Amino acid sequence: MAGLNEEAQWIVLMGFVVSFSFFFLAMILNQSTVVGQTTAESVLEFPKNDIRDVRSVIIESVRLGEPGEVHNDIRVLSLSRKGAVVSYSHPTGLDAYTHIIIHYNNGVTEYNENWTSS
Repeated sequence: MAGLNEEAQWIVLMGFVVSFSFFFLAMILNQSTVVGQTTAESVLEFPKNDIRDVRSVIIESVRLGEPGEVHNDIRVLSLSRKGAVVSYSHPTGLDAYTHIIIHYNNGVTEYNENWTSS
């Protein structure tokens, strides 16, 4: 830039500054849309109704006193229809409370619950 006069050097320098500013802002905007998109997708992928349905069937089967008969059916149906691994345990104790430990995992969402009722 030795052959340019003082004003031309400032014009070229300001052109570089503006170009880098636009590039930097474009990168920030691009990253913010990616973050917003993945956040929205993760909210849509949360299987709230599936978990609710499985949870209600498990609780109902334990209350009716037939957890052994239903346990295998829940595991097989959830794996074949929803692609989710569902397991639960019903530890029996001497206290008057009903305890159920529920585990749900579909590869994206993992849900664990320790349910207690009197």
